[in-house]
Amino acid sequence: MSTEVNKAIARRWSEELFNQGNLVVADEIVAPTYRRHDPGDPYAVEGPEGVKRLVSMLRAQMPDLHITVEDVIAERDKVVTRYTTAATDTSGFNGRAPTGKQGKVTAIQIFHIVDGKIVESWANRDDLGLLQQRGVVSLPGQAS
Repeated sequence: MSTEVNKAIARRWSEELFNQGNLVVADEIVAPTYRRHDPGDPYAVEGPEGVKRLVSMLRAQMPDLHITVEDVIAERDKVVTRYTTAATDTSGFNGRAPTGKQGKVTAIQIFHIVDGKIVESWANRDDLGLLQQRGVVSLPGQAS
């Protein structure tokens, strides 16, 4: 696959799967052997069904979830997206009480794409910054 095709697949992940909640996209772009590496995930995410479960959970907790892809960089079978996620915490996250606050978090995700399917990905977000925005945690010397 060309790098342009791989970049389009990575964009579909954010724009169609997460933003629109179109779960059918997972079947189209995620390999059955897919594995997600994200220390912030509440459980292991594997294969299209694991991705659908994650998307459904996040969209239920944050119905206004929106990912803005800022940059897409590709080389051979790897694609990197730099993006910003915005959402309002309306039902709590990972067992925490809802804050009702909107937060924005910057992140980078690396996709490994083989034959038109995402086989593995690695995510790195500013989760601490998001928890600070929502008033869940504060740093020493910072008002809570």
